[in-house]
Amino acid sequence: MLRLPAKRLAACLALIALAHLSWAQRPSAISLISPSDWRVASSIKAGLDAVRDYGGDPAVDAEYGVKSVEIRTCQSGERIVKVLVEPSPDPSAAYGLVTFYRKESMRPVVAFPFAFIGGDEAILARGRYFIRIPGTTELSEKTIKGIADVLVTPPPPGETQGSIPDALPSKGLIPSSDKYLLGNEAARRALPSFRTDLLGFSQGAEVQSGDYAVGKGRATLLVIEYPTPQISRLRFAEMEKQLAVNQDHGPESIYGRRLGSFVILVLNSGTSASAKSLMDVFKESGQVTQNERYQSAKSVVIEMGRLVLANIIFVMILGGIALGGGVAFFLAHETFKRWLPNTQWGSPDEATIIRLKLN
Repeated sequence: MLRLPAKRLAACLALIALAHLSWAQRPSAISLISPSDWRVASSIKAGLDAVRDYGGDPAVDAEYGVKSVEIRTCQSGERIVKVLVEPSPDPSAAYGLVTFYRKESMRPVVAFPFAFIGGDEAILARGRYFIRIPGTTELSEKTIKGIADVLVTPPPPGETQGSIPDALPSKGLIPSSDKYLLGNEAARRALPSFRTDLLGFSQGAEVQSGDYAVGKGRATLLVIEYPTPQISRLRFAEMEKQLAVNQDHGPESIYGRRLGSFVILVLNSGTSASAKSLMDVFKESGQVTQNERYQSAKSVVIEMGRLVLANIIFVMILGGIALGGGVAFFLAHETFKRWLPNTQWGSPDEATIIRLKLN
């Protein structure tokens, strides 16, 4: 019988014990984020008029590019919530719908950009989708996030939505009063005492408005962006004429200035000094950039050679088309001469007789 020495046997037992301990100490990953148990039970496409049932206005939503909506039923256990999802052309349009329908009584959802809750509903923008979640009195902010995650895939961390306009100056801004307007109907609702036909939405105007605390009153700031400085100059000239801009008419006076492709207006500021303090926040800056040289992996000589070769090939193609056309004309003429000799095309050129009827 084979017997192990006592020292070797003790060493083997020690290794077995250490292996067991090392296995017990292996790191294990524990998920700290519990997945949402919400799911989309059903989805129904509907016309734009369906937004009325959720407190919306079809005319306003259409100005932001919404053409149809989806009513999705979200379920978690026995809880069921019907959610309105409105696809818009881009994230800026969805952001505009949030600012238009947001009430001053609503509060932002923590760690959830462009999401607000208040009263009996929540509204939010995720990507190009505008979402309404009714019946939120019984839902927590965490639940709203869970519903939003199953409706629209959240963007990757750190990804910015570049098409969303810059926010208005925060100093003195009344919370939830800022709006992003893209059409006359929305502008008439947000600015009832202003001539919105002068804004020029048909010429590509985009308007940001916000109410600011000025002294004991409340002034409205309008930042109007146009596609070109030329359009902004024409629109501002029309506003000066129609609205008597920068002329003191008491508390309802309108003050403004033009900065490049932007027009800045201040309504109901009371005094020119108050209006100036709001407009001075905006500065015009310009940047001149040189035309960048075309970057290519090949040298200039090779690029020029390729250009010359392309021109030669183009000339050869034109020459081939001309030669083929001449050959086709000749063959057609010979065919008519052989098979239809009595026709104008078949008769020889020297046998053609031209008769002139002269009186």
